[in-house]
Amino acid sequence: MQIKYSPGRTRTSDRVVNSHLLYQLSYRGIFNPSVNYNSVDYHSRVAYYYDMKTITFNEKFIKALKNTKRVAVLTGAGVSAESGVPTFRGADGIWKKYNPMELATFEAFNANPKLVWEWYNYRREIIRNIKPNPGHYALVEMSKIFDDFTLITQNVDGLHRLAGSPTVYELHGNIHRNRCLDCGKFDYTEEFDQLPPICDCGGRLRPDVVWFGEILPKEVLDKSMASATHAELFFTIGTSGAVQPAASLPVIAKQNGALVVEINLEPSEISYICDIKYYGKSGEILPQIVAKTKELKDLHKEKGK
Repeated sequence: MQIKYSPGRTRTSDRVVNSHLLYQLSYRGIFNPSVNYNSVDYHSRVAYYYDMKTITFNEKFIKALKNTKRVAVLTGAGVSAESGVPTFRGADGIWKKYNPMELATFEAFNANPKLVWEWYNYRREIIRNIKPNPGHYALVEMSKIFDDFTLITQNVDGLHRLAGSPTVYELHGNIHRNRCLDCGKFDYTEEFDQLPPICDCGGRLRPDVVWFGEILPKEVLDKSMASATHAELFFTIGTSGAVQPAASLPVIAKQNGALVVEINLEPSEISYICDIKYYGKSGEILPQIVAKTKELKDLHKEKGK
């Protein structure tokens, strides 16, 4: 069943959905009137709106949202977890069940490439059936609001791109992409006749993700650090603040005068440097920030006329 926006009233879980509500969903980046949603997606977006816990905005944050031009965002596993992507750390994290040294190091790949590839194919199969959540879509909306917007992620699942974010700095790579160890060519094939797969040049293909002990892609890291340095407003969302060098980005932003905002389920290792903290789901908090920003920007334009 596909559902598109149409005026009038319908009912979902005994909650009235009318044109005003759909406007509110769209305004917050939760609902896109031009997209065909299946019934599950549609109802989940309505549920998000009704179940949101209202956040408050202090004067400092309001001023930043109204006047800021340069914004940088760092997202971590917590954002993807709201879509159903398994996390790696925490009580139920993947590394509580599997040994990362056997699955996510270059040494492990050299020793048993078939096992490592089976593991990544398993992860790809999980991610293939997962969709972006309202937090992802709110960040797409945010990229349209601010003049200079940078999205940096530690996640490898590609959900930000799937949601529609135009530019994403993927610090830890992309699980849907492969890279040849010999020629460096990128490949997006996800089904192979043999494991490990072989490049056209004869070299072995590996998942293009950053394994433990490896250096992050220099160009991506340099651009991310430059964005953090020049940001006036920096969001750190769904990250533990425990993984370097990503965890240094909000610190760099803070040292260069940015207002740092944390959105997380619980305090992180970098909470102490954050100026504003919201503890809860990014999919509930970000849409409210988007709506508030649009409201402030619209009022600012009206006063300028």
